[in-house]
Amino acid sequence: MMFTNPDTEIIRQLLQQIHTVAVVGLSPNESRPSFRVARGLQSLGYRIIPVRPMVAEVLGETAYPDLESLPELPDIVDVFRAAEQVPAIVESCIKLGIKHLWLQEGIIHEAAARRAQTAGITVVMNRCLWRDVMQYREQNS
Repeated sequence: MMFTNPDTEIIRQLLQQIHTVAVVGLSPNESRPSFRVARGLQSLGYRIIPVRPMVAEVLGETAYPDLESLPELPDIVDVFRAAEQVPAIVESCIKLGIKHLWLQEGIIHEAAARRAQTAGITVVMNRCLWRDVMQYREQNS
């Protein structure tokens, strides 16, 4: 069975519900897509939690080496890591009880996405969270 993203209405509802975004692979380098997306989300009022080893802080927020180190569960995990790292991230989400997972544009791992869905996690794959948030806001303005 092929993975399919939730329909547009489910994604729209998800974007209305989330407030805290753990960004796995958030780079402190301003030229990186992860930094630009996280900064954009932060400017719209989302709380960003950087998840990246060996970095103390990004965008004024304390960084954590992995999802297991977070002091609280985020509303959603936004992934900027290579596809081969997605299965381990999915397992962390399942173990911690995280309910929403977003794999950024270009990050595709069918088996891991299906595993997450089977565990009850809402998964959006191969889409840009920032782009979808902006599209949703434009439609509602």
